[in-house]
Amino acid sequence: MPLRISNLRLGLDEPEAALPEFIAKALGVPLADLGPWRILRKSLDARVKNSFHFVYTAEVTPLDEADFLKRAAKTRRSDVRVEPYREPTFALPPPGNKPLAHRPVIVGSGPAGLVAGFFLAQQGYRPIVLERGPAVRQRIHDVQRFDAGGPFNPESNYLFGEGGAGTFSDGKLTCRSSGPEVRRVLELFAQCKGKPSILYDYRPHLGSNRLPAVVKAIRRRIEAMGGEIRFNCRVEDLDLTGDGQIRGLATSSGHVPAQVVLLAIGHSARDTLSMLVRRGVPIVPKPFQMGVRIEQPQENVNRFNYGSAEVKEKLGSADYNLVARGRHDLFTFCMCAGGHVIPSVSEDGYFCTNGMSLSKRDSPFANSGLVVTVPVDEFPGVDVLAGVRLQATYERRAYELGRGEYICPIQWADDFLAGRPSTSLPPSSYSRGLVKAEIAELAPPLILEALRHGLPILDRRWHGKFLADATLVGPESRGSSPIRMVRDQITRESPGIDGLYPVGEGAGYAGGIVSAAVDGLRSAAAIIRKWVVASG
Repeated sequence: MPLRISNLRLGLDEPEAALPEFIAKALGVPLADLGPWRILRKSLDARVKNSFHFVYTAEVTPLDEADFLKRAAKTRRSDVRVEPYREPTFALPPPGNKPLAHRPVIVGSGPAGLVAGFFLAQQGYRPIVLERGPAVRQRIHDVQRFDAGGPFNPESNYLFGEGGAGTFSDGKLTCRSSGPEVRRVLELFAQCKGKPSILYDYRPHLGSNRLPAVVKAIRRRIEAMGGEIRFNCRVEDLDLTGDGQIRGLATSSGHVPAQVVLLAIGHSARDTLSMLVRRGVPIVPKPFQMGVRIEQPQENVNRFNYGSAEVKEKLGSADYNLVARGRHDLFTFCMCAGGHVIPSVSEDGYFCTNGMSLSKRDSPFANSGLVVTVPVDEFPGVDVLAGVRLQATYERRAYELGRGEYICPIQWADDFLAGRPSTSLPPSSYSRGLVKAEIAELAPPLILEALRHGLPILDRRWHGKFLADATLVGPESRGSSPIRMVRDQITRESPGIDGLYPVGEGAGYAGGIVSAAVDGLRSAAAIIRKWVVASG
């Protein structure tokens, strides 16, 4: 049986390739007796500056388990733990018995849609994936053209197109949950041009430059297994029978017959969301995250976290994860070390921000969302789309402040706290242009209250380094969905609409690439459990 070896500590200068020898030495056994091994977990212990260590957990399958354990019990270091280990494995359920007259259709090619499509294709269901935007290669060109000052394309941008919003969202693969489903998703990403280290890093990160290749590789696997991706195909209406069953979809490319539809529309397809409300799909408002984005010199972040430039050369750009408690907690979100501020825009006439970083994280700037959870009772109205209207109100103001050119409103953080306009235009990683603005115009009162209370707390915690040369841009309004599409906890279908499966961030059930992908995997499993593979 494999063994789990925990609390293996390597200094920053000790190469990872030497880990087998280190394990053997820590256990007091010959290297030749270790047998096959692999890393299960790698994290950084940075509690004591100038004494950083990597902490590993490894799986070892000794050649002679009984003799190995007997010797290790006598000779291993007291701080190293050894225990039996059997990693839980993921398995899809056997197919159900309800016949499918048509191939399952997936709306959206973000993490939830692509991963659901992969596992359905793997089981022979030959899914059809409808994506309103273009393939990722064309999408990259459109985004680069927009960043350089070109026109906004409402169907090909930072949010719409192959890979969804996740393609240009920094590539963080952290997830609050764990287990075999999370592991299986990470394995899929690693197999599809992702780095092997994402399987064990404490904070796995791919970078926005790597994600397009991962997205394309998953799509090609779906196609190789009989699935189909239809680009530039926007869903415009549901075709329902009189008793509330899915019969098909009206799209910009014509009618698509469907008995099973997986809705992975993302959190920014507001036109599709409005259509679903009109069609009576059960939807409720829910709290969501909104705020601004802070940008700082990356050197300041490195200096506070590492203390010396030498450590930065070994570890790369430092990040942070902070909370300032108050009447409304202020917390950092999607921190992009060595990153760039980008326009998270999906509609003409609106502007909001997000962050991304490349795999090297080598920008001189760090940026992070500073967000508050906005409760439903703060929404301007009681209808299900009131939270969407709240987002749109401040996104419209930001667009107008940017003179209708998607120029980013910016203010020195110190000026914001002092309630005075900035007299100089701050530096920023945002590429399309900047305009001095009052950030207080770009967020609701409860968020402004949390910022004014929380920013000084974070700055004191960092001994004055958090706000040094820091700027604020905004709004940051697309961190999570302000609605939840109701679904049955067991079947995962929309109540009253047989065959409709809401999934992912847009449905209100995820908060990042991995959690959205896992949600798509679980709904694919639910479809398999109920339906027999399409015969046509």
